[in-house]
Amino acid sequence: MIEAKELRKSYDRVEAVKGVSFSVERGQVVGLLGPNGAGKTTILKILTGYHCPTSGTALVGGTDVTEDPIAIKRRIGYLPESAPLYTDLTPAEYLDFMADARGLEGAERKKAIDKAVVSCSLGPVFHRPVEELSKGYRQRLGLAQAILHDPDILILDEPTTGLDPNQILEIRQLIRDLGQEKTVILSTHILQEVEAVCSRVLILNEGSIAAQGTTQEIGLALKGEERVNLRLRSQTPGFGKTELESALGRLSVFGAIRSLALEDGGRFACDISLRARASQGAAGAAAASEASAEAGEAVFKWAVSEGLILLELLPRKLSLEEIFVKLTDPRAGTDGGRK
Repeated sequence: MIEAKELRKSYDRVEAVKGVSFSVERGQVVGLLGPNGAGKTTILKILTGYHCPTSGTALVGGTDVTEDPIAIKRRIGYLPESAPLYTDLTPAEYLDFMADARGLEGAERKKAIDKAVVSCSLGPVFHRPVEELSKGYRQRLGLAQAILHDPDILILDEPTTGLDPNQILEIRQLIRDLGQEKTVILSTHILQEVEAVCSRVLILNEGSIAAQGTTQEIGLALKGEERVNLRLRSQTPGFGKTELESALGRLSVFGAIRSLALEDGGRFACDISLRARASQGAAGAAAASEASAEAGEAVFKWAVSEGLILLELLPRKLSLEEIFVKLTDPRAGTDGGRK
Protein backbone atom coordinates (compact mmCIF):
# COMPACT_ATOMS: atom_id res chain seq x y z
CA MET A 1 0.00 0.00 0.00
CA ILE A 2 2.81 2.43 0.88
CA GLU A 3 6.38 2.30 -0.33
CA ALA A 4 9.11 4.86 0.26
CA LYS A 5 12.37 4.61 -1.65
CA GLU A 6 15.39 6.69 -0.71
CA LEU A 7 13.25 9.65 0.38
CA ARG A 8 15.13 12.87 1.01
CA LYS A 9 13.83 16.27 2.00
CA SER A 10 15.89 19.42 2.53
CA TYR A 11 14.90 22.85 3.78
CA ASP A 12 17.60 25.23 2.57
CA ARG A 13 20.77 23.71 4.03
CA VAL A 14 19.02 21.44 6.53
CA GLU A 15 18.40 17.85 5.41
CA ALA A 16 15.37 16.74 7.42
CA VAL A 17 14.98 13.30 5.79
CA LYS A 18 18.05 11.37 4.64
CA GLY A 19 17.45 8.49 2.26
CA VAL A 20 14.57 6.81 4.08
CA SER A 21 13.15 3.56 2.65
CA PHE A 22 10.30 1.41 4.03
CA SER A 23 7.06 -0.28 3.01
CA VAL A 24 3.72 -0.78 4.75
CA GLU A 25 1.23 -3.47 3.74
CA ARG A 26 -2.56 -3.49 3.99
CA GLY A 27 -3.82 -4.41 7.44
CA GLN A 28 -0.68 -3.21 9.23
CA VAL A 29 -0.64 -0.58 11.95
CA VAL A 30 2.87 0.87 11.89
CA GLY A 31 4.24 3.12 14.61
CA LEU A 32 6.54 5.96 13.56
CA LEU A 33 8.79 6.84 16.48
CA GLY A 34 11.62 9.28 16.98
CA PRO A 35 12.74 12.28 19.03
CA ASN A 36 11.72 15.81 18.07
CA GLY A 37 13.33 16.81 14.79
CA ALA A 38 13.82 13.21 13.63
CA GLY A 39 11.80 13.80 10.44
CA LYS A 40 8.53 12.09 11.34
CA THR A 41 6.13 14.89 10.39
CA THR A 42 8.08 15.65 7.21
CA ILE A 43 7.68 12.04 6.07
CA LEU A 44 3.95 12.12 6.85
CA LYS A 45 3.54 15.32 4.83
CA ILE A 46 5.37 13.76 1.88
CA LEU A 47 3.15 10.66 1.99
CA THR A 48 0.00 12.77 2.04
CA GLY A 49 1.11 14.99 -0.85
CA TYR A 50 1.51 18.18 1.19
CA HIS A 51 5.28 18.28 0.65
CA CYS A 52 7.32 17.11 -2.33
CA PRO A 53 10.49 15.14 -1.65
CA THR A 54 13.77 16.66 -2.70
CA SER A 55 14.63 13.26 -4.17
CA GLY A 56 13.46 9.67 -3.96
CA THR A 57 9.95 8.35 -4.45
CA ALA A 58 6.88 7.72 -2.33
CA LEU A 59 4.21 5.41 -3.74
CA VAL A 60 0.69 5.13 -2.31
CA GLY A 61 -1.28 2.28 -3.85
CA GLY A 62 1.25 2.24 -6.67
CA THR A 63 0.81 5.96 -7.45
CA ASP A 64 3.66 8.42 -7.05
CA VAL A 65 2.60 11.18 -4.64
CA THR A 66 4.19 13.84 -6.86
CA GLU A 67 2.34 12.75 -10.01
CA ASP A 68 -1.26 12.78 -8.81
CA PRO A 69 -1.54 14.32 -5.30
CA ILE A 70 -5.33 14.75 -5.59
CA ALA A 71 -5.83 11.03 -6.19
CA ILE A 72 -3.53 10.31 -3.25
CA LYS A 73 -5.61 12.55 -0.95
CA ARG A 74 -8.77 10.66 -1.93
CA ARG A 75 -7.23 7.44 -0.64
CA ILE A 76 -5.79 8.86 2.57
CA GLY A 77 -7.33 10.04 5.80
CA TYR A 78 -4.93 12.45 7.48
CA LEU A 79 -4.98 13.79 11.00
CA PRO A 80 -2.15 16.30 11.52
CA GLU A 81 -0.88 17.02 15.01
CA SER A 82 -3.02 20.16 15.17
CA ALA A 83 -6.46 19.15 13.90
CA PRO A 84 -7.62 21.45 11.03
CA LEU A 85 -10.84 22.81 12.51
CA TYR A 86 -13.00 25.90 11.98
CA THR A 87 -13.82 27.11 15.48
CA ASP A 88 -16.93 29.07 14.48
CA LEU A 89 -18.63 25.89 13.23
CA THR A 90 -20.26 23.08 15.19
CA PRO A 91 -19.07 19.49 14.64
CA ALA A 92 -22.28 18.92 12.67
CA GLU A 93 -21.50 21.84 10.36
CA TYR A 94 -17.82 20.97 10.10
CA LEU A 95 -18.41 17.33 9.14
CA ASP A 96 -21.10 18.47 6.69
CA PHE A 97 -18.54 20.78 5.09
CA MET A 98 -15.91 18.01 5.00
CA ALA A 99 -18.44 15.64 3.40
CA ASP A 100 -18.90 18.27 0.66
CA ALA A 101 -15.14 18.50 0.20
CA ARG A 102 -14.94 14.71 -0.06
CA GLY A 103 -17.73 14.56 -2.66
CA LEU A 104 -20.12 12.57 -0.46
CA GLU A 105 -23.80 12.87 -1.37
CA GLY A 106 -27.27 11.62 -0.40
CA ALA A 107 -27.67 8.55 1.79
CA GLU A 108 -23.94 7.80 1.56
CA ARG A 109 -23.19 11.20 3.03
CA LYS A 110 -25.51 10.79 6.05
CA LYS A 111 -24.27 7.26 6.70
CA ALA A 112 -20.63 8.38 6.63
CA ILE A 113 -21.23 11.27 9.06
CA ASP A 114 -23.28 9.12 11.45
CA LYS A 115 -20.61 6.41 11.46
CA ALA A 116 -17.79 8.89 12.14
CA VAL A 117 -19.76 10.54 14.96
CA VAL A 118 -20.40 7.20 16.68
CA SER A 119 -16.85 5.92 16.16
CA CYS A 120 -15.33 9.06 17.69
CA SER A 121 -18.01 9.54 20.42
CA LEU A 122 -18.99 13.06 19.30
CA GLY A 123 -22.70 12.78 20.06
CA PRO A 124 -22.69 14.89 23.27
CA VAL A 125 -21.05 17.89 21.53
CA PHE A 126 -22.40 17.49 18.01
CA HIS A 127 -24.21 20.86 17.99
CA ARG A 128 -21.84 22.89 20.18
CA PRO A 129 -19.41 25.38 18.61
CA VAL A 130 -15.93 23.97 18.15
CA GLU A 131 -14.46 26.94 20.07
CA GLU A 132 -16.26 25.68 23.19
CA LEU A 133 -14.91 22.13 22.92
CA SER A 134 -12.11 20.69 25.01
CA LYS A 135 -8.85 19.73 23.31
CA GLY A 136 -9.86 16.07 23.57
CA TYR A 137 -13.13 16.61 21.72
CA ARG A 138 -11.34 18.69 19.08
CA GLN A 139 -8.89 15.84 18.55
CA ARG A 140 -11.75 13.38 18.16
CA LEU A 141 -13.43 15.69 15.65
CA GLY A 142 -10.16 15.80 13.69
CA LEU A 143 -10.08 12.00 13.66
CA ALA A 144 -13.72 11.91 12.53
CA GLN A 145 -12.91 14.00 9.44
CA ALA A 146 -9.97 11.71 8.69
CA ILE A 147 -12.16 8.58 8.54
CA LEU A 148 -15.23 10.29 7.06
CA HIS A 149 -14.67 9.12 3.45
CA ASP A 150 -13.67 5.57 4.49
CA PRO A 151 -10.10 5.82 3.13
CA ASP A 152 -7.80 2.85 2.45
CA ILE A 153 -4.99 4.50 4.37
CA LEU A 154 -4.94 6.45 7.62
CA ILE A 155 -2.02 8.66 8.61
CA LEU A 156 -2.33 9.90 12.17
CA ASP A 157 0.06 12.37 13.79
CA GLU A 158 -0.27 12.22 17.61
CA PRO A 159 -3.96 11.10 17.51
CA THR A 160 -4.46 10.87 21.29
CA THR A 161 -3.02 14.26 22.23
CA GLY A 162 -5.20 15.91 24.87
CA LEU A 163 -7.42 12.89 25.53
CA ASP A 164 -8.20 11.58 28.99
CA PRO A 165 -7.33 7.93 29.83
CA ASN A 166 -10.78 6.59 28.93
CA GLN A 167 -10.80 8.45 25.63
CA ILE A 168 -7.29 7.19 24.84
CA LEU A 169 -8.45 3.59 25.33
CA GLU A 170 -11.43 4.21 23.02
CA ILE A 171 -9.29 5.73 20.26
CA ARG A 172 -6.70 2.97 20.57
CA GLN A 173 -9.41 0.36 20.12
CA LEU A 174 -10.77 2.30 17.13
CA ILE A 175 -7.29 2.34 15.57
CA ARG A 176 -6.92 -1.42 16.15
CA ASP A 177 -10.31 -2.03 14.53
CA LEU A 178 -9.46 0.20 11.57
CA GLY A 179 -6.12 -1.54 11.17
CA GLN A 180 -7.84 -4.86 10.42
CA GLU A 181 -8.97 -3.49 7.05
CA LYS A 182 -6.87 -0.38 6.45
CA THR A 183 -3.24 0.60 6.37
CA VAL A 184 -2.42 2.84 9.35
CA ILE A 185 0.70 4.87 10.07
CA LEU A 186 0.72 6.28 13.57
CA SER A 187 3.22 8.90 14.71
CA THR A 188 3.36 9.32 18.46
CA HIS A 189 5.64 10.12 21.41
CA ILE A 190 3.71 7.70 23.64
CA LEU A 191 5.61 4.40 23.63
CA GLN A 192 2.80 2.54 25.39
CA GLU A 193 0.53 3.53 22.54
CA VAL A 194 2.81 1.88 20.01
CA GLU A 195 3.00 -1.29 22.09
CA ALA A 196 -0.79 -1.30 22.45
CA VAL A 197 -1.82 -0.89 18.80
CA CYS A 198 1.11 -1.30 16.36
CA SER A 199 2.19 -4.46 14.58
CA ARG A 200 5.47 -2.91 13.37
CA VAL A 201 7.70 -0.02 14.38
CA LEU A 202 9.85 2.43 12.40
CA ILE A 203 12.31 4.29 14.61
CA LEU A 204 13.76 7.49 13.14
CA ASN A 205 16.78 9.40 14.36
CA GLU A 206 18.27 12.51 12.76
CA GLY A 207 16.38 11.99 9.53
CA SER A 208 17.31 8.32 9.01
CA ILE A 209 15.72 5.02 9.97
CA ALA A 210 17.57 3.60 12.96
CA ALA A 211 15.56 0.36 13.03
CA GLN A 212 12.37 -1.18 11.69
CA GLY A 213 10.44 -4.37 12.36
CA THR A 214 8.47 -5.76 15.28
CA THR A 215 9.54 -4.75 18.78
CA GLN A 216 10.77 -8.30 19.37
CA GLU A 217 12.85 -8.33 16.17
CA ILE A 218 14.48 -4.99 16.92
CA GLY A 219 15.13 -5.91 20.53
CA LEU A 220 16.79 -9.22 19.63
CA ALA A 221 18.94 -7.56 17.00
CA LEU A 222 20.06 -4.80 19.36
CA LYS A 223 21.13 -6.80 22.34
CA GLY A 224 24.85 -7.13 22.70
CA GLU A 225 24.12 -9.01 25.89
CA GLU A 226 21.30 -11.27 27.00
CA ARG A 227 19.73 -10.51 30.39
CA VAL A 228 18.34 -13.57 32.21
CA ASN A 229 16.82 -14.32 35.58
CA LEU A 230 18.10 -17.55 37.15
CA ARG A 231 16.90 -19.56 40.13
CA LEU A 232 19.29 -22.27 41.27
CA ARG A 233 19.71 -24.76 44.11
CA SER A 234 23.04 -26.08 45.29
CA GLN A 235 23.58 -29.73 46.17
CA THR A 236 26.79 -28.91 48.07
CA PRO A 237 26.65 -28.11 51.82
CA GLY A 238 27.97 -24.66 52.69
CA PHE A 239 27.61 -23.40 49.13
CA GLY A 240 26.94 -19.63 49.37
CA LYS A 241 27.06 -16.40 47.38
CA THR A 242 30.84 -16.38 47.16
CA GLU A 243 30.91 -19.90 45.74
CA LEU A 244 28.16 -19.05 43.25
CA GLU A 245 29.99 -15.93 42.07
CA SER A 246 33.09 -18.04 41.52
CA ALA A 247 31.05 -20.65 39.61
CA LEU A 248 29.49 -17.95 37.43
CA GLY A 249 32.99 -16.86 36.49
CA ARG A 250 33.39 -20.27 34.83
CA LEU A 251 30.24 -19.81 32.70
CA SER A 252 31.48 -19.40 29.11
CA VAL A 253 28.87 -16.77 28.17
CA PHE A 254 28.84 -14.91 31.49
CA GLY A 255 28.87 -11.12 31.39
CA ALA A 256 28.00 -9.55 34.74
CA ILE A 257 25.91 -10.03 37.88
CA ARG A 258 23.04 -7.53 38.13
CA SER A 259 21.63 -8.88 41.38
CA LEU A 260 22.10 -11.95 43.55
CA ALA A 261 20.01 -13.10 46.51
CA LEU A 262 20.12 -16.16 48.76
CA GLU A 263 16.71 -17.77 49.36
CA ASP A 264 15.64 -20.46 51.84
CA GLY A 265 16.78 -24.05 51.34
CA GLY A 266 20.06 -23.21 49.63
CA ARG A 267 18.32 -21.58 46.69
CA PHE A 268 19.62 -18.55 44.79
CA ALA A 269 17.88 -15.94 42.65
CA CYS A 270 20.07 -13.89 40.36
CA ASP A 271 19.80 -11.51 37.44
CA ILE A 272 22.84 -11.85 35.18
CA SER A 273 23.95 -10.80 31.71
CA LEU A 274 25.24 -13.19 29.08
CA ARG A 275 27.47 -12.28 26.17
CA ALA A 276 25.14 -13.18 23.31
CA ARG A 277 26.28 -12.84 19.70
CA ALA A 278 23.69 -10.43 18.25
CA SER A 279 23.60 -8.98 14.74
CA GLN A 280 22.78 -5.33 14.14
CA GLY A 281 19.48 -4.33 12.52
CA ALA A 282 16.13 -6.10 12.35
CA ALA A 283 17.50 -8.38 9.59
CA GLY A 284 19.73 -10.00 12.22
CA ALA A 285 16.81 -11.02 14.43
CA ALA A 286 16.98 -14.70 13.42
CA ALA A 287 20.72 -14.85 14.15
CA ALA A 288 20.19 -13.08 17.47
CA SER A 289 17.44 -15.54 18.40
CA GLU A 290 19.76 -18.46 17.60
CA ALA A 291 22.51 -16.91 19.72
CA SER A 292 20.04 -16.53 22.58
CA ALA A 293 19.17 -20.24 22.38
CA GLU A 294 22.87 -21.15 22.39
CA ALA A 295 23.40 -19.03 25.49
CA GLY A 296 20.56 -20.84 27.24
CA GLU A 297 22.09 -24.20 26.36
CA ALA A 298 25.42 -23.04 27.78
CA VAL A 299 23.75 -22.14 31.09
CA PHE A 300 22.17 -25.60 31.38
CA LYS A 301 25.50 -27.33 30.72
CA TRP A 302 27.28 -25.03 33.19
CA ALA A 303 24.76 -25.78 35.96
CA VAL A 304 25.24 -29.52 35.52
CA SER A 305 29.03 -29.22 35.53
CA GLU A 306 28.92 -27.14 38.74
CA GLY A 307 26.58 -29.55 40.54
CA LEU A 308 23.74 -27.00 40.56
CA ILE A 309 20.07 -27.67 39.93
CA LEU A 310 18.58 -25.10 37.55
CA LEU A 311 15.08 -24.30 38.78
CA GLU A 312 14.27 -21.42 36.46
CA LEU A 313 15.78 -19.62 33.44
CA LEU A 314 13.85 -16.63 32.14
CA PRO A 315 15.08 -14.25 29.43
CA ARG A 316 14.57 -10.55 30.07
CA LYS A 317 13.32 -8.75 26.96
CA LEU A 318 14.25 -5.19 26.10
CA SER A 319 11.29 -2.86 26.50
CA LEU A 320 10.34 -0.48 23.71
CA GLU A 321 11.59 2.36 25.94
CA GLU A 322 15.01 0.72 26.23
CA ILE A 323 15.12 0.13 22.48
CA PHE A 324 14.18 3.76 21.80
CA VAL A 325 16.88 5.08 24.14
CA LYS A 326 19.57 2.81 22.69
CA LEU A 327 18.79 3.99 19.16
CA THR A 328 18.17 7.70 19.68
CA ASP A 329 20.04 8.87 22.78
CA PRO A 330 23.75 9.55 22.07
CA ARG A 331 24.49 9.07 25.77
CA ALA A 332 23.11 5.52 25.78
CA GLY A 333 26.26 4.05 24.26
CA THR A 334 28.48 5.37 27.05
CA ASP A 335 26.14 5.34 30.02
CA GLY A 336 26.79 2.01 31.60
CA GLY A 337 24.11 2.69 34.19
CA ARG A 338 21.27 2.43 31.67
CA LYS A 339 19.43 -0.83 31.90
